[in-house]
Amino acid sequence: MTLRGLLARALAAVIAVILLYLAAVLVLGLAYRFITPVSTLMLGRWATFQGAARTAVSLDQVAPAVPLAVVTSEDARFCMHRGVDWDALREVVEDEEGPSRGASTVPMQVAKNLFLWPGRSYLRKALELPIALYLDLVWPKRRMMENYLNIAEWGPGVFGIEAAARHHFRKAARDLSRQEAALLVAALPNPKLRNPGRPSPRHRNLANRLLVRMNAAAPFAGCIRR
Repeated sequence: MTLRGLLARALAAVIAVILLYLAAVLVLGLAYRFITPVSTLMLGRWATFQGAARTAVSLDQVAPAVPLAVVTSEDARFCMHRGVDWDALREVVEDEEGPSRGASTVPMQVAKNLFLWPGRSYLRKALELPIALYLDLVWPKRRMMENYLNIAEWGPGVFGIEAAARHHFRKAARDLSRQEAALLVAALPNPKLRNPGRPSPRHRNLANRLLVRMNAAAPFAGCIRR
């Protein structure tokens, strides 16, 4: 076979893989509106014979303080944007001192956890945006929050809010207090180092500050209320 033929076959194979990936995102995105998704981190643990504890629950089975804490801490405009907070993204890009903070929304984090890989790269971020827009289009806001809470990692092998509540506080997610909800959400940026059940002084301080902000954010979180 000629070099041109080999290159043509390689290009065809790459195109086939891309189309297959796009089809998987489209089909699974629709399916996950009705069935509980599994994150790439969970799949990775199972593939390497590590445990992954997770009990999926509906948003009605979660204390209201938990999604409110998520909106307050992770995505203040969750109820207003359509998957991507373009204003926050523009502010980060135009920061003269360079991007010192992220602009990831809850849909963008869900897109990463379900269809992409951990770590920072421009390629991953470029893929994250259209997937987040698609998921926000096909899922209601409450379903978006529900899926987010069911795939978030709260410690090595601890996935989902129900497993996190039982692991760290020995209670169901529906029985979490506002303080416990704040401690859990304050751990999300670094769940392997921050332990909600045994918070460091800095972790507790972050949670207390989040509690204060939750009161101000409540009027803007109507889309996740029961």
